[in-house]
Parts: sequence; structure tokens; C-alpha cells
Amino acid sequence: MFERCAVKEGGSPRAKKREHTVSHSQTVPMDPSLLRNPAFNSPVVDSLSDMPSQRHTEKNLKFICEFKNGSGPQQASGKEDYNFNTASESVSVILPDQCTVYQLRLGIGMQAQERNCHPNPLAVLDPERYTLLYARGGDWYEAYDDCQVIRTLDIPWSCDHTGRRSAHIVVKPLMTMNLEDKKKQQSVLAYLIGHDLDTEASDRLGELKFTRRKLASSRRQELRVRDHELYATEPWITSADIPSDLQGQLNRKLPVTFHYMSKISFSIEVDFSATPRVLLTFFGRVAADHGLDYDTLDRLVLKVSGREEFLSGEHPLSDFLWVRQCLKSNQDLHLSVVHLSQLADEAVKFVDWPLVDGFSGQFCSHDDLRFEGKDVDDIFMISLWDCNRRLRVKLLGFDIPNLPSKCPQYVYVKASILYGNKVLSSVSSLPKAFEEEVLWNEWLEFDVLLRDLPRGAKLALTINASHGDIPPETKDSKSSSSSFTKAPDLHKGMGNVLYFVNLLLIDHRSLLSQGPYTMHMWSYPDVEEEAITYEADKLSSATNPDIADSMAISFLLDRYSFPVVLPNSFCTSERSCSSSASLPPTKSSTSPNAASPTSPPLNSPGTISSSLHAKHRQDSSTNTVILRYPSSVTNTNMSCLKRFREESIRYGTNLPQYLRNVDWMDRSVVEDVHWLLGNWDPGELDVTVALELLSMDFSDRMVRRLAVQRLERLSNDDVLMYLLQLVQTLKVEPYHDSFLARYLIQRALRSKRIGHFFFWYVRSEVAGGLYFRQRMAVILEAYLLGCGQAMLDSFTQQVQAVEALQEVAITIKNFYPDKTDLPPTAPLKLRELLKQSNLPNEFLLPFDPRIKAGRILLDKCKVMASKKKPLWLEFSPMPSPTSATPVGIIFKEGDDLRQDMLVIQTLVVMDSIWQKKDLDLNLVPYGCISTGHNIGMIEIVRNAVTIAAVHWSQGGTSAAFKNDALFEWLKSKGPLQEIHYKTVERFVQSCAGYCVATYVLGIGDRHNDNIMITDQGNLFHIDFGHILGNRKHFLGMKRERVPFVLTPDFLHVMGGGKSRNSLYFQRFRDICTEAYLSLRSHSRMLVTLFSLMLLTGIPELSAAEDMRYLREALQEEQSEAEAKEHFLQKIDLCEHLGWTVQANWWIHMVAGIK
Repeated sequence: MFERCAVKEGGSPRAKKREHTVSHSQTVPMDPSLLRNPAFNSPVVDSLSDMPSQRHTEKNLKFICEFKNGSGPQQASGKEDYNFNTASESVSVILPDQCTVYQLRLGIGMQAQERNCHPNPLAVLDPERYTLLYARGGDWYEAYDDCQVIRTLDIPWSCDHTGRRSAHIVVKPLMTMNLEDKKKQQSVLAYLIGHDLDTEASDRLGELKFTRRKLASSRRQELRVRDHELYATEPWITSADIPSDLQGQLNRKLPVTFHYMSKISFSIEVDFSATPRVLLTFFGRVAADHGLDYDTLDRLVLKVSGREEFLSGEHPLSDFLWVRQCLKSNQDLHLSVVHLSQLADEAVKFVDWPLVDGFSGQFCSHDDLRFEGKDVDDIFMISLWDCNRRLRVKLLGFDIPNLPSKCPQYVYVKASILYGNKVLSSVSSLPKAFEEEVLWNEWLEFDVLLRDLPRGAKLALTINASHGDIPPETKDSKSSSSSFTKAPDLHKGMGNVLYFVNLLLIDHRSLLSQGPYTMHMWSYPDVEEEAITYEADKLSSATNPDIADSMAISFLLDRYSFPVVLPNSFCTSERSCSSSASLPPTKSSTSPNAASPTSPPLNSPGTISSSLHAKHRQDSSTNTVILRYPSSVTNTNMSCLKRFREESIRYGTNLPQYLRNVDWMDRSVVEDVHWLLGNWDPGELDVTVALELLSMDFSDRMVRRLAVQRLERLSNDDVLMYLLQLVQTLKVEPYHDSFLARYLIQRALRSKRIGHFFFWYVRSEVAGGLYFRQRMAVILEAYLLGCGQAMLDSFTQQVQAVEALQEVAITIKNFYPDKTDLPPTAPLKLRELLKQSNLPNEFLLPFDPRIKAGRILLDKCKVMASKKKPLWLEFSPMPSPTSATPVGIIFKEGDDLRQDMLVIQTLVVMDSIWQKKDLDLNLVPYGCISTGHNIGMIEIVRNAVTIAAVHWSQGGTSAAFKNDALFEWLKSKGPLQEIHYKTVERFVQSCAGYCVATYVLGIGDRHNDNIMITDQGNLFHIDFGHILGNRKHFLGMKRERVPFVLTPDFLHVMGGGKSRNSLYFQRFRDICTEAYLSLRSHSRMLVTLFSLMLLTGIPELSAAEDMRYLREALQEEQSEAEAKEHFLQKIDLCEHLGWTVQANWWIHMVAGIK
């Protein structure tokens, strides 16, 4: 059975070129001979009367299978009435306990044919026509994968009088929704996703369709437990302490004005400790006093007037973000009282698929799969861990329709085994002349045994330029047992890679890849031409969709007589294989009302359940069999386990470093590591460590599972803080379906806040990244299928607005190419285009879903005079009882705003660090979001101008050298032409905050057009095009000679010409050092956040070496005293060289350098 099948090779790969990867689990053709073929029906019992012929009756399984007619459309809930009815047509089938779903289909077909109880018994063999369903936890699940061993599914079992386990199965024709409805639903999904998944060719067991089906389980579970009222009225709250400068105001009362429709408005004063429930009680009393009649059965909720923001839950008013904003801006709180029934409908109306067991795609333990002691007829598949041969690949050849304009004379193919971004082994072919078609027919053998392959390992194939006809090194030795070789960084300095493609050696169903393949390769871009997504050549398993014009490579993997599967554990009793000891609760028993195993979000892909294999035991209270083996925890000395968990807290910070040194090809070591991780308390893991474990350094599913378990405990605020990075780390996962994907989908469905940003973060990746487009699209689809109608309508409006504005922006750029000076007709042209555009009447802002934009105010819109021609756009605000300013956005086309998003997100993280130290540095993390490939929106900050505008107002270009220019401008904003002490205090704090932040992040290109100040003295920076120490040059020289901006006019505001001796300047220095030292203690978090964003491919964040600047800026190697002195020296340097900044600003104003 381990003989490799002989394959006749030769001929052109052109004949195979347009094939995609070959499926190794194809449905056997519907042929009556199958029912008589001993190779298929030998394990199947022909009928119950044949039971005496069966050996080892106790090892057999009995299935009572009922035929159901399909009538009526599938409901949106995904539930149908499949109540088991023994009076209907049914058959009984007895099979060995290692039988597969396909064997069950064969048995059902044979019985139906023998008893003549089904019109077309052969049709039962076709999963595209008939589904096999079983009930569990109030839901119906489909036995989806015909190769699945039935015993590994979470089917409820019972025992008959002989002690044999039995299960009820419903055989039902596959229902399809109305074709018109299906087209309409798919059209909506494709429009929102920005990509139509239905156009991608995929068989039902391919990763695309398999993932779409499996993700339905976690989605359904989340919807079942979702609090619909809380979901619709989710509050925006914070757990951060109130800033010290606002603490004094908490002693006074908060003025609150209620508005109920157009019937009543009144004001009261309440304590900041009051809750929304108290406010509603006040409203009820006043309404009763005024004789206001309303439906008391229809719940009332509090909505901030003019905003899509609610006050709900049992939170004190001081915790609500809008209340704090009112407190800070000294304004009253206006609330609209609305009925819950008046809110938009959040019901899920999409038709969903039947559920697929979360354990689909997993197989038995190695002990159950090994063939020793079994008859040949009882063998259906082979354990990968029994395969003691080396992995090898037969390179057939490649062909390309058209050779590139610049191509080398010779090329060779390099084959590598990758695990994450690490190389386990690599071999190379002999070089050959580069032609449109090149044949090799050459075996390439690795120093890696098949049994040692870890889950998620990839076969990486690259076509490389050969410098002459000298053969390259044909074989690289395997990595040492203690560590792996880091894959060479092809992004920087490796110009000889021409094409690349990767194949998962163990697929999403845990099957070893076998047989012939023809794969379409990606062309490796030049560094000058386009920056490749970081490590995409190692992480992506996608193939080039451009089949007609892409390079196609053909190769052959060894084929075996049976499917080769990766076991989910070694055995059923040894401690080393019980890494699931503390995994989520064991599976349900036969009770139809038992909780679904998908209830814990992590009880999904790749979970090693403790209920899969073991001695079956019978529950005395119910005639139910539970297939599980004893948890290893019960067999472990509990005191030792307690000590282990206490020790793990101490060494948790070193866990990533320990795991980096694990040899993931040593199975015994991996089993011990899995046991360790299974017994680790996720709650004791630092969030920074959890995020680090999700990086590209860690591909093992149990490692990533532990990290996700820790993230489950995060609040919504914290999830939002790290969401940008978490979406990027989806690229690291070997498979579409992962613990992280399910976690993010469930958190997005639980919270509209998270869901809103999750939608845009993922949609932006769908638009911009071909290498991971399918993965991002299928995950986004899984989320959208669980969204309520109101959320879908909102997303549709937002996408419509983005598309309309993008069309206008592109047209404007084409009208005025490469010009900074715009003609006077530009505003008129913009207004004409906006008037003709397909803008919706209203839409939520993608960067802030609390704000809704109304009709566009054409007379306030303009084209901004810079290279990319951003559009300054203003919209009418939503109706409000208070006067509201227009909604302002800057729409940019041609810039990747993900770098700006990263910097602004980091500012939010820094601010949270400082807030915990009671440092309120008045940062302005304005709204900014990428809504597609090189398009996005930026919030307009009101009552603020650029420093350049200040200079122009104070004398023009010469004002760049006036030390009192900024001081005089701030004075002019005061009521008595005097600068208020609060204005100076706010300036000192914000200037200190941005000095520290811009230094740590290495933000460059700081001129007076990207530094702004508000009327109240709040300084802030915008436009973060250069980070991590990347500085702009002019005439071959660095334009910036200072670590951060601290000009003489800034210092003048702090001291009026005597800055060094002023109290304000001393306070500035103290704030700077305190803020800087606070960030140092969180340097690991900041470095981790940036390192995870390497996956974006942002040009200035494209290699691990880019992290070096952060570490040096934070002085990680120095003591706290040395670090403090280091930053004080930077302040002195800025003072000394402040004139150089003024000179740069003068040049910028004169020459218009951008």
C-alpha cells in the first residue's frame, strides 16, 4: 500500500497548463458497478440479516437512515424540519467504526437498491444531490466531507440492546434556493466585498467552498446568543480614568436636555454617576407630569442628538465618550428619546448554508489509523506518521505564453519546504535555457521524511535566473534539529527570483497532497516596479488567477494507494498525545438540546477534542454513549499542574523565544509542547505576548490557538485598538479557516463598532492584495452573512459613496495632472462632477460610524493644491436640536493610507499608556481609513490651521523666522487679545506629546504644512508619509537635522523669550521625560504592533530591520537614567538647531516643496 504509483511522464506541460490543482478526493462516478466492486463495498454490511457474518460486533456502528423529500425553500435561519419519523422509509446500515462518510453513502445506496425503497439509489452517492444530516443541539449538521471518518464527527450516539453504538441519519435531496434570490444575494455580497467568490472555480471539497461551509457554524452560534438590543444600541464607552484636569468638573451637575419626537423637550441636571436607566426614569416622570401618552411596552433608548451614538447599559455617564467630550468642550448633553421599534431592522435575512461540524477535516489518532493488525478490507486511509519515505517532487517543466521583455539566458527551479517564513529544506534543479517551454522530468528529493511534515508546511517553487550554465547547489541540507533556517528576504536585494508559487503539502482537510499538479505562478516584481506584500512569496498559497498569460509549472508528487492523512493525536492514552487536556469542553452527547460544540469560539478548526477517540463508555442516566478518552489532567498530579501554572506566569514573557527554538519536525517534542500549551492559563499571558505569538514566526495551530484564547478576554475597546494588526495576521494563517478568523468574525458580529471597522479593514485588503484576496473575501463574506439588514444597508451606502468619490477624484487628477497650482476653474469642475455623481443622500463615515453625512454642500468643496489632488468635501450634518457644523472629509486617491492609520493607531495606544499614568497630552488621533487600494478618507479637524497658515497670517514667508509669530496668533484668538493660561498649558502638553511620539516613531518630512494648531492651542501633526527614521532629501541633502520639531516660535509660547528659565519650559521637559519613560516600559508592545504591520507591504515598513529604529529610539539597552538623559539631550539638540527647521519652513513656503 506504500508503493508509489508508476506514472508515465513526458510530453508538454502545455497540455496540462490550464488545469488547477488536482483534487485527491473526487467523488467516484455514479456507476452501478461501484455497489458490487469489492474495493468499495467490502467493509459494508449488506443488511441487518448479515450481522452474524460481521466480526467484532462491538466495533461496528449502526446507522438508521431515513429518506426525506425536499420540499420548500431553505429558510434564512438555516433550520428545517427534519424530525425523525420511523414510519417513513428508512434503512439500517452496519459499518466498521473506522468507516468514512462515503462508505456510509455506499451502504445506504446498497440497502435502498436491495429494498427498492428509493427511486434512484445511485443518486445517494452524489453529495451534490443528496446530503447526510444529523441533529445536535437543536441544529442540523451535514456530513460534508466524504473522506471523513464518521467517528471523528460530533454525531450523537446511543446504544441498542446489544451494546452497539447507533446514530440517526437523515438522507435528503440537496435544496437550492430560488435561482433569482440566489443571484440577488450573491450580487449584494459581491458588491460589498468587492470581489465575487462565485466566479472562482472550486469543487465542493476545495478550500474555498469548504471554508465557506465551516465558517457558518461559528456565525450561527454567535447569532444565537447575541443580545439584539445591545447590538443595536451598543454604547461607546471607555474604562480609562478621567483626566486630572477634568476631575474637578465631576463635582458639578451635568446639564441634560431631552427631546422626544417633536412633542416635548426639557432639561435637567444629573450627577455624572447616574446611569441611562436613571435618565429614562426621569424622562418617564416628566412625561407623565405633562400627560404625554406613549406605548410603555415599546422600550425606550437614549440616542445622542445628531449622532449615531447611544447611551445604554449600566454604565455611569462619566464612562461614555460623548459625555467626556461634552465635559471637555464645556457643552450640554442633548439626548433624543426614541423607541426601540423605531431603530433600523437588524434581522439577518440572508439565506445561510446548513451547518458543517467543526471537526470536519480532522481524522483519528495515529493508533486508530495505523494498519498493523488490520485486514486490508478494513484500511481506508493511511496515517502520515507511518510514511517513512522522503518527500520528493518530480519537476516536469514549465511553459509561458510570452517570454518577458527582459529575461535571463538560463533559469533553474528551486523547491523548498516552508513552515511559516522558515525554510526546512530546499533542493534545486539543473539550469536550462529560458524558453517559452522548458522540460525537466527530474526528481528532486528532500532530506525530510513525510512523517515529519508539520501541518501548514508548504512546497515552495521558484523559477530563478541562473548566472551562466553552472549548476547551482542542487541540495541544501535540512535545518538542524534545534532551529530552522530563516527564509532569505527576497524583498531586499534578491533580484534573481522571477516567479513563485506555493502548495500546501497537507491541505485544509488534513490530507497529504498527492499526484500531478499544474500551478500558475506569480511574477516576482522588481523593487522599483512594485513592493511585494511582505513575505507573500512564503505565506500565500494562492495561485495566479491570470491563467491565460501566467507562467505555468507542472510537477508530480508521489501517489499512494489510499488517502494519507495527518492524525490529530498520536494515541488515546499517552500523556504526550493528550495536548487537548484543557481545551474547550468536550463534545455533546446525544441530547438534542445539548449545547453546540461551536459554542466556544475556539472549538473549531484543528481543535484536538478529547471526545474523539477512546474507549466508549455508557452514561448510566441516559442510554447514551460518549466517545472520549480520559483527560490527561485527571491523570496528572494536580499539585504539580498547579505549580506548573504558577511557574508559567513567571516565564510567560519568554514563551515566544522558547517556541522559536522548537524543532517543529520532531513529533515527540511537538507533543510535549502541545501539552504545555494546553495546560497554560491564557489569562496569565500578557496581551503583548499573545500578539507576538500571532506573528509570522509561529505557524503551529496550538500556539496560535493559545494566543487567540487570550484575546477572547479583551474588551471591545482593546479589540478595536489591535484590530488593524489582527486583520493583517490573517495572512500568516496556513489555511483560510483558523482560530483567529473565527474569533474576529464572532467579535465583529457581537459588536457593531468592531464589525464596522472589521468590514473596512478586510475590504481594503480584498481590493489591494491578490495574494490573499480569496482568504480575505471568504472571511468578509462569513461576517456579512451574519449582519443585520440595517448594517448591510449602511455598508452599501458607504461603498456607494466611496465609489462615487473615487470616480470624481480620478477625473480631477486626469484634468489637472502633476500640477500643484490649480486654475480658478478647478472648484467649478469639481462641483459639476459631484453634482453628476452617484452619491447617496446619506451615509455613515467609514472612519467614524457615529457620524452620518447628509447631502453634499457643493459651495464648500474644493480641490487641494498638492500632487495627489485630494478633495476637500463638506456635507450637511444630520438634523439636531443644536446647531451642528458640517461634516468634513478629505478624500484621497493615489496614497496608501494604511501607514497613516498605523501611526494614528499607535498614537491611540500611546495615549492609553499615558492616560494610565495620569498624563493627558491632548493628542488628536483624527479619523483616517483606507477604503480600498490607494484610496481613503481623512477627517477634517475643525477650528484648526496649519503652522504655515499661521506664518502667512503673520507676515508671509518672513514669518517663518519670527519667533513670536505663533504666540501673536494665539493671542489674537483670545477674547481679550491675551493668551489664556489654559491655552499655554494645552500647548505645552500637546507639544510634549507629539515631540515624544514623533521621535519614537521616527516621523519625518515635518514642515509647517503638516503641523497644525487649534484655536485653543492644541498642537498636532498630520500626514505621516515618512516613518521609522526615513527622512526626505533635497538636492542630495537631508532636509531635517533634528530628531523632532521644537522651533524657536514653539519655545517662545512656553516662555516669551526666556524659555529655558520659564516654568512652562521646565514643565515641558518634565512631561517629555515622563512620557518617554512610560513608552519605554511598553517598548515590546510598540515593536510588536509595528512588526505585525510588516505584512501590509508598506514601503517604509518592509523588512524586520525596520524595527531597529524603534528599539534604538526607545533605548531598550540602556538604563532608565541613561534613557532620560538621552531624551533631554535630544531636546537640547532641537533648541540648538531650531533655526534649521525655520530655514526649511521658509524654503517650503517659497518653493512649495511637498
